[in-house]
Amino acid sequence: MKQNQQGFSRRTALKMAAATSAAIVGNGLFNRISAAEAVLESHLKGKVNHSVCRWCYDSIPLEDLCKAAKNIGLSSIELVGPDEWPMLKKYGLTSALPWGAGKGITQGFNDLKYHDELVKSYEDIIPKAAAAGYNQIICFSGNRNGLDDGQGIKNSAIGLKRLINVAEKHKVTLVMELLNSKVNHPDYQCDHTKWGVALCDEVGSDRFKLLYDIYHMQIMEGDVIATIKKYSKYISHYHTGGVPGRNEIDHTQELNYPAIMKAIVETGFKGYVAQEFIPKRPDKLASLKQGVQICDVV
Repeated sequence: MKQNQQGFSRRTALKMAAATSAAIVGNGLFNRISAAEAVLESHLKGKVNHSVCRWCYDSIPLEDLCKAAKNIGLSSIELVGPDEWPMLKKYGLTSALPWGAGKGITQGFNDLKYHDELVKSYEDIIPKAAAAGYNQIICFSGNRNGLDDGQGIKNSAIGLKRLINVAEKHKVTLVMELLNSKVNHPDYQCDHTKWGVALCDEVGSDRFKLLYDIYHMQIMEGDVIATIKKYSKYISHYHTGGVPGRNEIDHTQELNYPAIMKAIVETGFKGYVAQEFIPKRPDKLASLKQGVQICDVV
């Protein structure tokens, strides 16, 4: 997950980027996307549900990304808010993990003073997500700010339990992201799988799960495959990313994604795996297609 300065200000940034990009390249980008469609077409194996995180492709207008996603074989674009959902629907895409609530990464459920605001925000977005056909919504622990891990779990559970009834009513799962506090998100509290698992146990509802971000957890704790196998019942979503650098997930980085994906499939996982790497190469869509194909195991 990309850091925000003020809540989910990514939405504003993305809209500005899309508008600027469209103004600069006009029909040129559209034509290039259209010309690439035949190349991007692929036949996937069907064992993995593929998604992509919008912010990694913020230089590409959303409609063009939707077209490319369809041709690559993706069925979801995520980390998009309500104003972007109609565009996904237009192209027959879902959003496996949308957003639209909360105060961003650093101000989350581990701080009691944010609970009233967070609860109100999520009570508003959960019915909207359900009405759009989505069954998950992202959330965050927030930064420690001197809070010990045990108290952080207790505080987070208090706030999340206030939302479980509405989540269960609308069949929408609150999904907390595991992020690294070593490189990208200093002081973030939900930075180890065991902490997230302990919080899941404390909340005690299947409508609260974890987003296991493979990039982030490789940095924090390694042992990715064993961890996935051990804690699979707590995980409802996965993100990819190359280590080091968070770029393409091919031979240029240290993780063996085919082996990781095989382990995920073997757990019986039926949710989505989203590409969340930042393309380093000029042809970003080619990198996206490559990432999907790497993860498309039998």
